[in-house]
Amino acid sequence: MRGRLGQPRDWDARTYDSLPLPHERWGADTCGRLDLTGEERVIDFGCGTGRDTMRLLGRLPHGRVIAIDGSRRMLAALRTRVGSDLDRVDVLRSDLNEPISLGHPVDAVFSVATLHWLPDHARVFRHIARTLRRGGQFVSECGGEGNIATVSAALTAILGDTVAKAMWNFAEPESTRARLEQAGFTDVEVDLAPDLVAFADTALLETYLETVVLGSHLEGIPTTQRAALAKRVAAHLPQLELDYVRLRIKARKRVNTAD
Repeated sequence: MRGRLGQPRDWDARTYDSLPLPHERWGADTCGRLDLTGEERVIDFGCGTGRDTMRLLGRLPHGRVIAIDGSRRMLAALRTRVGSDLDRVDVLRSDLNEPISLGHPVDAVFSVATLHWLPDHARVFRHIARTLRRGGQFVSECGGEGNIATVSAALTAILGDTVAKAMWNFAEPESTRARLEQAGFTDVEVDLAPDLVAFADTALLETYLETVVLGSHLEGIPTTQRAALAKRVAAHLPQLELDYVRLRIKARKRVNTAD
């Protein structure tokens, strides 16, 4: 497998967008936890193809979204999706592990299904805090402790016990809370939410595994080999389902901070 945790990747945006994604539900829930008046400037951190960017724009009739991702193909799909609303979106291609340079603070940072691809959450939380105004919101969800345990077990059986650990960063709540507080956040709320997702047939599960779960960790490997690994992983799963566990975060940047 070619990918490395935290390495900027390009995703198969077309196939990604064609799949029935639980991410839509996760995005709606996370967006609903933002406290907005409609005039804010909000970062969509790991915006992908822009489904949640559109959702945010709907809640920000007089505001603006800064859509940030590391994938050219994802951002190209986002520009197409946003269409005539692109004048209210700043599109930024950036390595999500690195500091965000905007020149002025934002009111909120929103993120769905992104943080588990990044190896150093403490560092990312510091970068996010620096982009926020004092009192600004950070609302996020991602894979948490125990997420897709059956997939990790399948990869261990197929490729060895170090592969899954090198692919994802599924954090647990207490360490996440500590990292957020150390980064300058207060009013921190963190929890885990199990979310079992079932698939209608084996072919759909295999495509989902190849495109979303394994994602561009397989980038550069011939398509036939990618599909073969996804098929082997699917065959190891006990059911046509994925045992997601989501790490949900809500916090505010401290008002009495130096930044």
